[in-house]
Amino acid sequence: MPSTPPLPELLPSVDPPDGTIVINERCRIRERGGYRVVTVSGLPLSHFAHGDRMAEALAMVGLVEQGWALQTEVAAAFGCDVRTVRRNQRRFEEGGLMALGRPRGCPKGTTRVAPSRAEHVRQWKAAGESNREIARRLGISETAVRKLLRRLGYKPQRSSQLPLGLAVTSANPKLSGAGCAQPQQGPESSSSGANPKLSGSTDGGPAADLIPVSLDTDPEDRSLDRLLACRGLLDDAAPLFGSSTDVPGAGVLLAVPALLDSGVLDIAGDLYGGIGPAFYGLRTTLVTLLLMALLRIKRPEGLKEHSPRMLGRILGLDRAPEVKTLRRKLARLADSGLAAAFGHALAKRRVETRGHAMRFLYVDGHVRAYHGKRQLPKGHLARMRISMPATTDYWVNDAEGDPLFVVTTEANEGLATMLPVVLDEVRSLVRDRRVTVVFDRGGWSPKLFRMLIQSGFDILTYRKGRCRPVPASRFSWHGEILDGRELRYRLADTGIYLSYGTGKTRRRLHLRQVTRLSDDGHQTPIVTSRRDLSAVEVAYRMFERWRQENFFKYLREEYALDVLVDYGVEPADETREVPNPRRKEINADLRGAYAELSNLAAEYGVEAITNLESARRTMRGFKIANASLGRRIHRAMDRISRLERKRKSIPTRVPVKDLTEGEVIKLRVERKHLTDLLKMVAYQAESDLVRLVAPHYRRAEDEGRTLIQSALASAGDIVQDGGEIRVALEPLSSPHRTHALTALCEQLNRTPARFPGTRLRLHFEVKPPPGICSAFPGSRDGRPDISTGR
Repeated sequence: MPSTPPLPELLPSVDPPDGTIVINERCRIRERGGYRVVTVSGLPLSHFAHGDRMAEALAMVGLVEQGWALQTEVAAAFGCDVRTVRRNQRRFEEGGLMALGRPRGCPKGTTRVAPSRAEHVRQWKAAGESNREIARRLGISETAVRKLLRRLGYKPQRSSQLPLGLAVTSANPKLSGAGCAQPQQGPESSSSGANPKLSGSTDGGPAADLIPVSLDTDPEDRSLDRLLACRGLLDDAAPLFGSSTDVPGAGVLLAVPALLDSGVLDIAGDLYGGIGPAFYGLRTTLVTLLLMALLRIKRPEGLKEHSPRMLGRILGLDRAPEVKTLRRKLARLADSGLAAAFGHALAKRRVETRGHAMRFLYVDGHVRAYHGKRQLPKGHLARMRISMPATTDYWVNDAEGDPLFVVTTEANEGLATMLPVVLDEVRSLVRDRRVTVVFDRGGWSPKLFRMLIQSGFDILTYRKGRCRPVPASRFSWHGEILDGRELRYRLADTGIYLSYGTGKTRRRLHLRQVTRLSDDGHQTPIVTSRRDLSAVEVAYRMFERWRQENFFKYLREEYALDVLVDYGVEPADETREVPNPRRKEINADLRGAYAELSNLAAEYGVEAITNLESARRTMRGFKIANASLGRRIHRAMDRISRLERKRKSIPTRVPVKDLTEGEVIKLRVERKHLTDLLKMVAYQAESDLVRLVAPHYRRAEDEGRTLIQSALASAGDIVQDGGEIRVALEPLSSPHRTHALTALCEQLNRTPARFPGTRLRLHFEVKPPPGICSAFPGSRDGRPDISTGR
């Protein structure tokens, strides 16, 4: 049959002709014969010779001033910087068309610094002369002096004297904001002189004694400290507390003791040291980010919805840092590239304090979808059942479901590939401790199992693939009490052999299999190398893997785990091999060819069954009668042979640079990794508070986090009383919840912690609930007494 000619496209795409520069969807620049024509919607706007700088500048100004194009679009089209466009606009406004015709270079009549005078400027600056004095001697402007010093690489030395006649009796002339000596605390709280590390100590150790002095006395006016920070003489503003009532979110201070116990401030001080002279230094930045996470301010932009003064009262400042400031601090921390070391140190501290929860570690990947315009590798989102551009993070959680650390993959590597990398980090943390690694079917690999067992790890996972069902007679009821829970499963405990490799390299691995039989008859096989555990505990520890899934869901909803913190990109490994998409196309064609052959074979079989022997008694006669169908079958078989030969000639994997147009990139991970670690610490502090309140709240297992979240968000009074910060919180919504909050405050007061950067101890209490009958003192139930008229 003759083939049908293809239909023409209704809306064909038209590429711009040669010599055309596209500014935007309306504006174009056309070049021909040494001339340029700027058109708007097809109509000429300006026409000039290629080297006419005045006319070119006038065209730029006209496009921007009349609203046809943006400054960035004009700069990209004309091949200049955005500053050039803005400069042309300013010159046209000030001097008209003549100002646009100024020649290149330094304007005539202005004095420039001769190269021979550079050494004189360097010597004068070393002698302590000011820029103004140097400019007067040379007859130039101060701006020219500053630019020359910048080209010479000169770095100003900070003065060792404080302004306004104030001095610091220390070896370090800066005022570190690690703390503040409060006048109510006596002379022992004065500065000891050295520049201290950030201290989260709760017991008055050596680090806590290094508390410098704040030069401000009014908590609502920190002008002097801000002036010192501006002059480069202050590393961090010391917290100052006054008396504030009805402060929204004052309950978040309940988490401060748990945050200090995590060591996050000590570790950050050791690693980062500081982020330069600033009013909002390292300690203030970290405390702000941690309390923001606990208050469910999920990203720096969320600060726009809160009062800076009210948040500042919680931090001991006149104002909390705002969006631009906080993003700048995050960028500065990310530039140091220490997020991985920061996470390792936090995990090491967690292992030291909570080693009992490290017997079972749960490893699973979390896929973060990406909806931007960059070309990123695709990952499978199980919760959405689709594949889309994404990045994958692998989290390690302890036996109680709390996170330990996180690792970001290069390009959505699978769990079986990342497990050795993750467990190398685990081994560096737990040392010789016996650890059982719990993971899902994504890490199934008998060869990997043997390697992990030889490395000193035990494994616990679901069995993957089809397997023979366990006979019903092998199942029996097992019961046990674990972690305060009464458990009862119908289990079968057997052994299995897993094979891997081929030929002489074929190996067998003997493992234990515990299978659970559900009420609907479904069997769930669990494979482990632990033979010392009871069958009930094997099943229980495996099923507890859902704690990690709930953890991901909770952090996505409450802490915005999937939010995009950094929009920048960085080069990725372009030699990384990925599956060849050409083989994917061949495989699709092969599947179609096999399906066609199967259909033809079925049709041929039907003809053979319905063949009348009286008409065609021999096979030769049957083939002659069905010759056309036979030829179609042979053509289908030949097509399959050609496709298989073609597939063999195509490599299975190719470098990603061969498939990507342009540079191979990935999202910057440093800032995201850092914010994830801070959210992890905030979640750990929340978990610690839930464990403290659990004995006093009957429904702690179901509603413990809801209770703590309400307590952290509750309002209260913050009053400095001598050497204490007294936080009086409002009652919660019901008496039994208020009673649990009161018990939590009493427990925190038994081991009082100091607010970071001060010697002020935190003391918590709950305000008494208002009396129901306070409106009518003479009544018994709050209503007026009719008999007495009251």
